[in-house]
Amino acid sequence: MKTLIHAALLSTLIITLPAFAQDVRINIKDFMFAPTQLNIPVGSTVTWVNDDQIPHTVMETHKAFHSAALDTDDSFTFQFDNAGTFEYFCALHPQMIGRIVVGG
Repeated sequence: MKTLIHAALLSTLIITLPAFAQDVRINIKDFMFAPTQLNIPVGSTVTWVNDDQIPHTVMETHKAFHSAALDTDDSFTFQFDNAGTFEYFCALHPQMIGRIVVGG
């Protein structure tokens, strides 16, 4: 019985441990964001890097963030301090889309 109680307490601690913020890179290449979907903890920082030979932008659909035009090798960084789902696209090439899900 004591072992079951310890196991239950341990599993509760593991479940409630906070996820740690991450630094993540999204590549812009061949008119795509890679990865196109990303799941990250709150507090994470995402950097988009343009690996294409033409300019691209990063614009969230509700204007939570947006970049200037990024030339080749330029980057844009945003820290996600709030949980939620953030969909974004390239304003110059609207078929380029991505999504970031920020957990609690």
